[in-house]
Amino acid sequence: MVVFIIGNLWSNSFNLSFMDLQIVDYLPEYAIYFDRFNRDWLEEHFEVEAIDKWVLEHPEEAIIAKGGKIFFARYNEKIIGTVAVMYLENGIYELTKMAVDKAYRGIGAGKLLCQFAIDAARRIGADKLILYSQTGLKAAIGIYFKLGFMVIPIDKKYKRADIKMLLEFS
Repeated sequence: MVVFIIGNLWSNSFNLSFMDLQIVDYLPEYAIYFDRFNRDWLEEHFEVEAIDKWVLEHPEEAIIAKGGKIFFARYNEKIIGTVAVMYLENGIYELTKMAVDKAYRGIGAGKLLCQFAIDAARRIGADKLILYSQTGLKAAIGIYFKLGFMVIPIDKKYKRADIKMLLEFS
């Protein structure tokens, strides 16, 4: 597997290609996919909480304006997935709102989005990256462990979450 990073890693624009699968920056016209993919995934597995609804309907205000990033997986010129790195406080970001269109699950887009988001968090100055999940999502939890996340005590940011994980950059 060969992964190419295109462009200046220190610019505000990050692009990555893997064959026909690319990771691209947020554009306002992609906001509909951010909402749709995440809402579909949440409704399939859990429910859309008030905090989710606000972030999904206001991604620029909730994530980008506060110093976070939103990325999209594009496959054969079609947007098929998304992930966000949300600023929480100095040096701490949250890996959040990762979802892939159901028709494209299983081609590696989720793993690529996750790895890209981790790399982006490092580049934008994160010391720590946290995420919230649900232990019933065994495949996702397995990926997070493989990527270096460890379990930490959970707070109740999301009703559905029963696990909080941390990746420290040092």
